[in-house]
Amino acid sequence: MNNPWWRDAVVYEIYVRSFADASGDGVGDLAGVRSRLPYLAELGVDAIWLTPFYPSPMADGGYDVADYRDVDPLFGTLADFDAMVAEAHALGLRVLVDIVPNHSSSAHPWFQAALAAEPGSPERARYIFVDGGELPPNNWQSTFSGPAWTRAPDGQWYLHLFAPEQPDFNWRDPDVQADFLETLRFWLDRGVDGFRIDVAMGLFKAEGLPDTPPEDQAFRAESPIWGRPEVHEVYREWRKVLDSYPGERMAVGEVWTDSAEDLARYVRPDELQQSFNFAWLQAPWSATAFRTVIEDTLGTVPSPTWVLSNHDVVRHRTRYGEADPGTGLRRANAALLTMLALPGSAYLYQGEELGLPEVKDIPPEARQDPIFHRSRGTLTGRDGCRVPLPWSGAEPPYGFAAPGVRPWLPQPAEWAELSAERQTGDPGSTLEFYRRALALRRALVPSLPDDITWLDGADTEDALFFARGGLICAINCGLGPVRLPPHSEVLIATAPAEADVRTGVLPPDAAAWLRA
Repeated sequence: MNNPWWRDAVVYEIYVRSFADASGDGVGDLAGVRSRLPYLAELGVDAIWLTPFYPSPMADGGYDVADYRDVDPLFGTLADFDAMVAEAHALGLRVLVDIVPNHSSSAHPWFQAALAAEPGSPERARYIFVDGGELPPNNWQSTFSGPAWTRAPDGQWYLHLFAPEQPDFNWRDPDVQADFLETLRFWLDRGVDGFRIDVAMGLFKAEGLPDTPPEDQAFRAESPIWGRPEVHEVYREWRKVLDSYPGERMAVGEVWTDSAEDLARYVRPDELQQSFNFAWLQAPWSATAFRTVIEDTLGTVPSPTWVLSNHDVVRHRTRYGEADPGTGLRRANAALLTMLALPGSAYLYQGEELGLPEVKDIPPEARQDPIFHRSRGTLTGRDGCRVPLPWSGAEPPYGFAAPGVRPWLPQPAEWAELSAERQTGDPGSTLEFYRRALALRRALVPSLPDDITWLDGADTEDALFFARGGLICAINCGLGPVRLPPHSEVLIATAPAEADVRTGVLPPDAAAWLRA
């Protein structure tokens, strides 16, 4: 029996605001996405995931949703969305869209009605309003810094685990549950292939909203704030909706947790098809750390996923080589080759195929992330990984928008060397490496098993060798070269290691695929 499409898919995250601007306002949009779909098909991905494009005041980049069943004029229209989906499907690309169930925008009609209604009213029951005095009802802190509570004009407090403009829904209210089922059907009827669920381990909070020690307020399994067991019944209902549509519709959850066992609870035959495996993203550059994550994941989590970067974290090129961008790029490509060899699906973040680093010198007045503003600049926030892509040309906006249009975040001058146009056709570029690796993976995956075997032979604990059927993957995280398994054919290797690999040696900060 063939695996469903998502089981081994390569999914490309599009941060819509920063991908491509067709309207000329300096902000990416759906028409811009559509214009670049042939690039993604040529890159070799199987699906795209779009960050929120719904009507929103943009207090948190669109993750503060005011209407879950429409398109913000900033990004286009529903007709633009439909045309983009049709084009993607014509190119063989599946389409996932973000859904944000933990909270809405404070501009959502429901929340405006709640503010206008009295305490105890049905309108307020859709959110978490609590009586209190001059101090917040408990000690919970927002993940964006500061208290997780804001006081309404009549004295009640409402909960927002993120920005005050993002009030948390009360998922014990039947109106909330029913409305999100309608939202799922709305987008499924328009042809989407699935959903990425924002803050999927959120939704429910412990009854009584107890004070919680600061160390227990981090993302973890079954805290009073995150990972409540009631959330699983919601996803059982969502799975019924997904299964009622043809074409293997699916959902992947953004689940931040502290154990593979808890992660696996979200990926069951009657719940979500996948959940992000953030342990891989969080692992340091270490063969030991990588092996631990691989073993924990493959031994525990069904339908595993692998991801190195997204719109919420520092780009992995910078994480792996803060002091030396060249080292960071070599390590980033080695980690990419390793994760593409593993069973399961891989999620890429836009721009990683260009080798983009984190942008750190964004002026304070240009920053837009609420984390930066709520922390009064003590936390830089996530703008550095969200800078618009460089497509072409020698100066900003690098083809992201029309010449002379200023992008919503400034692009660095050195990105001229990293544009898609500059890298296309250069066999030593990151872009062409990604294209080769993804094409090879697509050719090999149908014949590969869903498990791996660790191989002996690495003469140091800083290197890993594993086999997946006839494919051997080797990665060297150490400071010196390691000898590769003998009598192997080199399929692909990270630059600039390929010449050494063909002599049987894997240099530091490198990876290779071999065939015995």
